[in-house]
Amino acid sequence: MTGTVLVTGGSGYIAGFLIQQALAEGWQVRTTLRNPAREVRLRGLLGGTADSLRFFTADLTADAGWAEAMAGCSHVAHVASPFSTNAPDHEDDLIVPAREGVLRALRFAREAGVTRFVQTSSVAAIAYGHGKGVHRFTETDWTNLAGNDVYAYVKSKTIAERAARDWITAEGGAMEFVSINPAAVLGPVWSDDFSASIEVVRQLLGGLLPGCPDLGFGIVDVRDVADLHLRALTAPGIAGERFIASGPFMKLVDVARVLKTRLPDHARKVPMRRLPDWLVRFSARFNPMIRQITGELGNVRDVDAGHALKVLGWKTRPAEQSIVDCALSLIDRGIVRV
Repeated sequence: MTGTVLVTGGSGYIAGFLIQQALAEGWQVRTTLRNPAREVRLRGLLGGTADSLRFFTADLTADAGWAEAMAGCSHVAHVASPFSTNAPDHEDDLIVPAREGVLRALRFAREAGVTRFVQTSSVAAIAYGHGKGVHRFTETDWTNLAGNDVYAYVKSKTIAERAARDWITAEGGAMEFVSINPAAVLGPVWSDDFSASIEVVRQLLGGLLPGCPDLGFGIVDVRDVADLHLRALTAPGIAGERFIASGPFMKLVDVARVLKTRLPDHARKVPMRRLPDWLVRFSARFNPMIRQITGELGNVRDVDAGHALKVLGWKTRPAEQSIVDCALSLIDRGIVRV
């Protein structure tokens, strides 16, 4: 089954792959952009025709454009959400547009008669605030916002998903809601607008890190995240569900080892030295971005994607392939010089 789907944030990393896959499966696709000047270039990258792919100007923080974008849509994939590779000046710079943006999209979707609304959330809404150590999480878990390791982005994703679910319960009517909760999203990049997760590979390849801190994350391929969204848009009987999208948990040094092993000619600058925790904490005194993630040191946040496999038949490709494809695309596009 296909229909007309609105994919919000059409210039984003996940959204781009989702749009391309939806077009290939026969969907009529609409997408939103904050800057309409980007349409010409994006249309060349994303494909489709003037009829099968339409662009609308809309922003998470204002009502303008949303009614027009939603009109005639049967489904919504709300992918747009603010992020920053740097620490924001104030956490509300991320939290407010994330929360207000999803509530705005939900309201206009209900008014347009949308039947299924899929929100791109994150494992950030699941796996934080539970203390140091080795943990394994499922969709039943929620981030504890009072935890010491909960920084602005984590708060924004948790608060936005909570707000969306509360709104659906109170005001959603017959519209069905599903959330997708990806881990660190890697894979090939299709434009210069890519996720913060890609920074890990970019900085390793470019020799921008002096070594590998004791940090790790689950890895999932962007193409598989897009596929999971499409499954969640159409699968029957899944209203209210959450689906974790993740492959294995890998430490930063493991990612570096994959690059060294699989791409030896391109990975000369990739560090293999492990940085001691004390040095990372010392650096955090002078770098707000590092300060945000010092609570990650030594933690294992393993997340179980078995629910998506059981209910939707979904699985991700090997993490090593995602890392290699990511690296090669960064090199091919000239984003990294090795």
